[in-house]
Parts: sequence; C-alpha cells; structure tokens
Amino acid sequence: MTISDTDSNAATPAINFYGKMLTFSRLQLHTDDMAALEAQFAQTLSNKESNIPVIIDSSVEQDLSALVDLLWSWGLQPIGVVTGILEEQARALRLAIFPADGKRIERIVPKKAPIVEPQTQEAASTAADTTPAPQFDDALASEGQNTTLIYDQMLRSGQSLNHVGGDLILTNSVNSGAEAITDNSLHVYGRAQGRLVAGATGDKDARIFCHVFNPTLVSVAGTYCLRDNLPDEVIDRAVQVRFVEGEGLVFSIIDDD
Repeated sequence: MTISDTDSNAATPAINFYGKMLTFSRLQLHTDDMAALEAQFAQTLSNKESNIPVIIDSSVEQDLSALVDLLWSWGLQPIGVVTGILEEQARALRLAIFPADGKRIERIVPKKAPIVEPQTQEAASTAADTTPAPQFDDALASEGQNTTLIYDQMLRSGQSLNHVGGDLILTNSVNSGAEAITDNSLHVYGRAQGRLVAGATGDKDARIFCHVFNPTLVSVAGTYCLRDNLPDEVIDRAVQVRFVEGEGLVFSIIDDD
C-alpha cells in the first residue's frame, strides 16, 4: 500500500509501506531491581553491540525510562511493551504497545549441543525457560561465533525453534503452526508446513533449502511471502528460496537428477 502526497505532480510518493517482517525477542522481567537486571545481563549477554530489537513484558511495575536506558546500554533496542502494567508509561515515551498473547508458543531448547564449525569458539549454552528473569525468547550468540545447529526431532504445532549465530538444519519435518527461525540459512530435510524464517537479522545472503516445500509463511532477510501467494509449481517440491535485490524472494526448484 502506498500513501501519496496530495500533489499529484510529485515525482515520488511521500510515504511507502512495504511488507517487511521484523524478528524480535520478548524480554520477560520479574523484578524492578536495576542492579539485579544489570547482573543478569552481564551473565546472559556477551556482546553489547548485538542490536537485538526487544519487546518488554514485565510482571512488575518498572521505571520504564530508566529500564530503556539500561537496555540500550547493553545493545538491546526496546521497541515497545506488552499491554498492561507498563502501558501508560509506554504511551508517554512513544513506545509501541503490543497485545498480550492469546496462546503462548513453546520455545524449543535443543538437548543436542550445536556442531561448531572449524576455527570458531565453542557455542554459548542457551538458558532454559526456567532461568530467573530476565529471559529471552531467542538464543543469543556471542560476538564472532558462527555455529551450525542440527535438530533431529519434528517441530510440532505450537513449537518454535530459534537459532542465532549460524545455519539451522532440521532433519525432520516442520508441522503447520510451528516455526523455525535463524539469522543465517535454514535447511529442512523433511516436510515443511509451518513458518520458515532465514536471515532473521537482515542477512540478504541467507537462503532456505527445503526437501518438501509447503510452508504457511516463508521469509528471507525480512521479506516474506504467505502460503496463498506462493507459486503453485514450487508446492511440495524440493525448493531453494533466496532474496534478490529489486526482485524480492526468488523460488528455485532443486532438480532431483
């Protein structure tokens, strides 16, 4: 959709809206103690320049202005809050307000350790969902890491697998209602019917390789396509998806020969 300037002779529209998808983390807070939060960030984050967009979801009242400053100091970019206890402060600070989830999606923490590519550091361990606040919905990779994660189990409806810092390889299927997200390339060797996201932090060289392609949503570097808009000829085929500047998503059938 395009909203144009009232001057019909204008060379370019005043505003353009594009169908881009932003991948962000939800930051759950269970304390307003800034010192405790600072200490937890020191344990959880190894890179103050990660530039990860986050949504604040707090179960207690916060000094939101001070909290925003703290997040920025740790390389996190607060873009809004979940509606509720912080809503009034968020409006005053002109932060976005997001609706609470109707149904939570289960974050999968793989039990199998990532395979580390040659000449890279050992992958940082991912905290379980029961770790004291703050908790991140996304795994955070240390600066300079490049790890490949192999996941052998089926992703079922309501489950989410999110890998930051390298390729994500799924040897099984992705059911409808599940999602697989990585900031690098995504490989699915089973049937993919859920949400497939590669290049989640903007890597335009990321690609998706799928053995049986039939997702509800596919996205590379923030450009996405829904199931109804996928080319018919790629459905249930072995497919490669990549982003091409000026063209958007390009779908290529991988020959079986």
